[in-house]
Amino acid sequence: MNTRIRRLAVGLLVCYLALFVQLNLLQVQREEELTSDPRNDRQTIRDFNRPRGDIITADGVVLARSVRIDEPDAELKYRREYPTGSLFGNITGYFTFSYGSTQLEREYSDVLAGTTREQQVKALGDLFTGQDVSGSVVLTMRADVQQAARDALVDPRTGLEREGSVVVIDPSTGAVIAMYSSPTYDPNQVVTGSNQDVNDVFDFLNNYPGKPLLANTYQERYMPGSAFKVITTGIALENGTISLDSRWPNETEWTPPQTTDPIQNYDGSSCGGSLVEVFFRSCNIPFAQMAVDLGPEAMVAGTKAWGIGERLPIDLPGPVASSFGEVDDFTEALPLLAIGGFGQGNDVMVPLHMAMVAATVANGGRMMAPHVVDVTRYQDDTVLDRTDPEVWKTPISPTTAATLNTLMVGVVNNGTGRQMQLANGIQAAAKTGTAQLNAAGEPERSHAWIIGFAPAEQPRYAIAVMLKGTNDEISAGTGGRLAGPIAKQVLDFVFATEANTVAGGAQP
Repeated sequence: MNTRIRRLAVGLLVCYLALFVQLNLLQVQREEELTSDPRNDRQTIRDFNRPRGDIITADGVVLARSVRIDEPDAELKYRREYPTGSLFGNITGYFTFSYGSTQLEREYSDVLAGTTREQQVKALGDLFTGQDVSGSVVLTMRADVQQAARDALVDPRTGLEREGSVVVIDPSTGAVIAMYSSPTYDPNQVVTGSNQDVNDVFDFLNNYPGKPLLANTYQERYMPGSAFKVITTGIALENGTISLDSRWPNETEWTPPQTTDPIQNYDGSSCGGSLVEVFFRSCNIPFAQMAVDLGPEAMVAGTKAWGIGERLPIDLPGPVASSFGEVDDFTEALPLLAIGGFGQGNDVMVPLHMAMVAATVANGGRMMAPHVVDVTRYQDDTVLDRTDPEVWKTPISPTTAATLNTLMVGVVNNGTGRQMQLANGIQAAAKTGTAQLNAAGEPERSHAWIIGFAPAEQPRYAIAVMLKGTNDEISAGTGGRLAGPIAKQVLDFVFATEANTVAGGAQP
């Protein structure tokens, strides 16, 4: 009898162990596979039958929240709502039953749903009582500055938003304060309505010019034009190829090695002088010569030091990389290297990356990793995680950064960036860019850029503005004339709100 009991006990123990192993395999090792299986909608249904946390700006504006569906026959209890509509559409993304999720809704889905290990441990009791266990995501971004960026993109002549991007960041931390691109979209349009209605919206957005479903601020790349000269100058200064004492002759054209086709300054103008002068006048030839003097190896290595060629390390999905080229691209093509030295040819830059370039100069040579999330919180406001600022690259020394700061101040005071002279005597530093997109003989068309920071002596904000495909009267100063007023409007707003906050705080 005892033998039979022992055999039964061993058999039950084996069955228990087998069941334990199988459950562990299903719930742990195959969790991701089973959850992502399109035939398994239990996880999705569960997600939409409980509240999901808010996404909130630094100034307290709710960008995404769950609202209860008050319909007796509704299959789902909650849906997402985006109170600011298209203003933050490319940042929040969307969270839908049939079409999945994007952007912050995807990247921080576990926090918003309350499924991180820490949240579940904190809420063991709540899990059985049906209480809300969700978390919130608080951004570094400000709704008021985001709106100011949007307003600044409106063409005063037509009242319509121009296609382009505006990025504002804190140079000392990498915190993104505003990041707006036009065209954009309203995520509310893809979370409500029938499947056919939503399909129609997606079809429209996917075929609309300018790719509104993309966050063009960090998911697209554009030719930078002369704004790239900040990078070329920084590389040349670091390598000792030039100094503040360098001078270039006044000339209208220069023929690089391996070609008989000369490079010209804009419109064939004569341009030259000291480094300060050629920088604020935005001559092309000196920067073409810098690139050739550096050579393919040093120039390409220099661009990589600025992070070019790597995806930007932002806490949002799908960032792209700026591009300059590899050594092999230029060894037998020095004219292409020369053109790349002043931001044409193969050069393409992400708007966020260009804001980071300006911020690097402002921050003494340190390029901080950009981030949009400040802190994540549990439902009782307990901090789950906080973003710590991190240095991503250090492409230039503090000495080179100080020299570039001086050069960029000259652009605002004496050169192509006069339109970025700020209110109340606040000194800005900037570099403009006009990337010519048309071939010789074709109607002129360009990308207009300005990058910069302020105050120049103790920078608190860095900015990049890019207008896409402009066909206004084009000149070497187009970036300053078109993008400059946008940057000025945004920075004037930021400094004015600072002043109002200080004044308000001083009142009894």
